[in-house]
Amino acid sequence: MSHPTIPISDAESRVMDVLWQQAPLTSEQIVAAVQSNSDWHEKTVRTLLNRLLGKSAVEATRDGRRYLYRPLLTRAQWQSQESHSLLDRVFGGRVAPLLAHFSQHEKLSAKDVAELRKLLDAIERKER
Repeated sequence: MSHPTIPISDAESRVMDVLWQQAPLTSEQIVAAVQSNSDWHEKTVRTLLNRLLGKSAVEATRDGRRYLYRPLLTRAQWQSQESHSLLDRVFGGRVAPLLAHFSQHEKLSAKDVAELRKLLDAIERKER
């Protein structure tokens, strides 16, 4: 099932990360969690949360006098759309040039290479 693309900025992804780790949360809890890893002001975090609401990446449900927020966009959906965006923008939508880039410019550990081989073997088995 295909999900609509919801563009999430780097800053918004920090708010989403808090919700992906634990939800539902109040806005106060979200602000506190984001501020524990940044020097962002409360107003900044609340603005990002409101943007995410507007994008339908999160939902807010009334709980007495407060709202509880939970993600509608899953981490897996976000990772999928971000990885496709990177491949399309930087590597022409192809995985091989991405791997070639990393093999030439980044240090791949023996464990990384073994994991890649395992993935390729699984893909080959699946295609048979």
